[in-house]
Amino acid sequence: MAEITAKLIAGTVVRLTNGRHTWTGDEPIEQQGTDTGPTPYELLLGSLAACTCITLALYARHKDIALRSVTTSYEYKRVHADDCEEWEDIKTGFIDHITTNVVIAGDFDETQRQRLAQVATRCPVHKTLKNGVAFSDKVRFV
Repeated sequence: MAEITAKLIAGTVVRLTNGRHTWTGDEPIEQQGTDTGPTPYELLLGSLAACTCITLALYARHKDIALRSVTTSYEYKRVHADDCEEWEDIKTGFIDHITTNVVIAGDFDETQRQRLAQVATRCPVHKTLKNGVAFSDKVRFV
């Protein structure tokens, strides 16, 4: 289980904590923020990037595979469904789309390469985003 608490500090600056660590989220200046931290979507992509790196590292350690390094980058954008051939069944509106780029360095045989490529797309955060999330929303006023 994971739990995060966020508090609006000023303007668009948000202080986040999990009880052990504290970090900041914000919006860029062109979005009327102060750019003191990553945007919410950058935080989301950071979660995905960290999870991918950690998952690959743990898998390689478990299988005794010499992993030199893992570098990930992710890009989020909203694209119109008409512009996406890969989503032929969706023809209207916009689609949230994440482009992944994972670079794995090390000396691997072909079987290890194939398995690491599979593992790179199966970290828990990736699976959660791909499968969707059920929400239980509660809003209170004090």
